[in-house]
Amino acid sequence: MQSFTEENYLKTIYHLSVISNPVQTNAIAERTQTKAASVTDMLKKLSDKGLVDYIKYQGVTLTEKGKLAAINIVRKHRLWEVFLVEKLNFKWDEVHEVAEELEHIKSTLLTERLDEFLEFPKVDPHGDPIPDRHGNFADLSFIKLSKLKINDKGTITGVSEHSSPFLKHLEKLGLTLGKKIEVSEILDFDGSVELLIDEKKINISREVALHILISK
Repeated sequence: MQSFTEENYLKTIYHLSVISNPVQTNAIAERTQTKAASVTDMLKKLSDKGLVDYIKYQGVTLTEKGKLAAINIVRKHRLWEVFLVEKLNFKWDEVHEVAEELEHIKSTLLTERLDEFLEFPKVDPHGDPIPDRHGNFADLSFIKLSKLKINDKGTITGVSEHSSPFLKHLEKLGLTLGKKIEVSEILDFDGSVELLIDEKKINISREVALHILISK
């Protein structure tokens, strides 16, 4: 059984390991806004519990036990986000902080009942895949909107930036999950993109396009 803080560290290491593995202590400190010395102390505790392999100055990796624990936390977080949006009418920019609290509920039975109640969703409201009870993720295929060429079409299936201001910006533009888009123009000057959506043209910056995921 892990504490609230230990679970947060496991989840953080899991997400950072997708970018770079082993994960460096400074990266964890920056993500958690914690002093490096405190991070080191926690990594030693997690290592003693067999959840991570930690070597000073070389970084940390999740053990199989630690990885399964982290994926379970991610699963609960994303299931609760689906519940909040679909059943309680939260907006997609409102759910993250609430799910951060709900993900620490320990009941396995509750998690399985929640999954069943939601009819076993494959993705959360941001398009991120939800692992099943065995820790397996659905194989989702997508590309960044910024990679599309003029006249390319696709459907918005996810985002890689989950901050509330970014999600509110997308909602204001009508760029939400399931929307069909077509690239009508790409400006050479700054890489901004003109999209055709619902028979209307809108312009987005290259930075925004980098964080929108598309299935074709």
